[in-house]
Amino acid sequence: MTKMAASIVEHGEDAFRKLFKFYKRRNPPPDLRDVIDFSKMVKHEKVFPTELNPGAVSDAEARRAGLRPIRDWTAFGLQGYPGFIFISNPFLPGSQQHWVRQCLKTYPEKPNVCNLDMHMAPTETQDIWGRSADTLRKTGSRVREPKTLLEKLRWVTLGYHYNWDTKTYSADHYTPFPSDLHSISGHVAAACRFPGFNAEAGILNYYRSDSSLGIHVDESELDHTRPLLSFSFGQSAVFLLGGTQREDPPTAMYMHSGDVMVMSGHSRLLYHAVPRVVPAPKGDPLHPSLEEEGPGSDQGLAQGEATLIQPVSEEDWAVCSGYIQTSRVNMTIRQVLGSGQAFPAMDTKDKRIDMGQMDGYHDNQDGENVGLKRRRSDS
Repeated sequence: MTKMAASIVEHGEDAFRKLFKFYKRRNPPPDLRDVIDFSKMVKHEKVFPTELNPGAVSDAEARRAGLRPIRDWTAFGLQGYPGFIFISNPFLPGSQQHWVRQCLKTYPEKPNVCNLDMHMAPTETQDIWGRSADTLRKTGSRVREPKTLLEKLRWVTLGYHYNWDTKTYSADHYTPFPSDLHSISGHVAAACRFPGFNAEAGILNYYRSDSSLGIHVDESELDHTRPLLSFSFGQSAVFLLGGTQREDPPTAMYMHSGDVMVMSGHSRLLYHAVPRVVPAPKGDPLHPSLEEEGPGSDQGLAQGEATLIQPVSEEDWAVCSGYIQTSRVNMTIRQVLGSGQAFPAMDTKDKRIDMGQMDGYHDNQDGENVGLKRRRSDS
């Protein structure tokens, strides 16, 4: 733990909560010098390079998913966190745009589920993108306009839809998992020596500039031997990775656009949180990796080689960039069931769902997971 963090946390107190509040603080803003920045990797006592499996995915397969060859990825581990891998932006230039558009335009579509479904009629959440696009294209001219539906979006669930009230998945609450996201997740897992990873559930979190994600452990999946994958796009954020107890002080690190984290083994069930989104420098609202141009719609593919990455039109990117100039999106991908596993039978008495509570695990000031209704600005 760094000197600054040590000066905040006293022995025996909830170390994680104290550091969460420190990094979440608005006035005065926190000192971020102790936050590990893998994109500017300098020597750090906790950080070491991690060797991936370059033969797990062919160059052509990686290219189809918008990824650089695995041998060109830069991956790190952290001392004290076995099973944690941080991959610093493995995406080909220009391919992040596809995933941003998917998160904003495609994945919120029905039959997938989002937080707006809990408070609005189905007809009102049928076309979130279409109801928001025109307003978001008007960047620079918006003064106190009402929030669009996209700006009210806090989470979307894919595949096995997570039940925020019971903290479970079930066989009868499932929709087909997106094929492009399934493919890229399998490639990343294979590169990290987890062959056969089957992406079955996804939770997408949407962060505005004042949003944060509370202290929690992802333990609802039935098979914890499979890794949890995390993809970040848009504005940068501070991520806290702690231990198995709330008394364990966490390590702070940046998540920039395009970064991928893999939590497996011991690190699969550790406390973690996102206390703040870090404002972009004035005059440069998009992360540089989001402004890179790719080789074109073919992504440099050989003749006849198919691609999962579809070009994003200027019209669509105007909406996406209007959104992520002040926001970020994070996708966490999970394999819910292990080989031969099935969901346990549930007593129908236990299947009652309080729809008013299914707001997700964004947090209150102390970092506790209390749902999204805590701030009037979210509505």
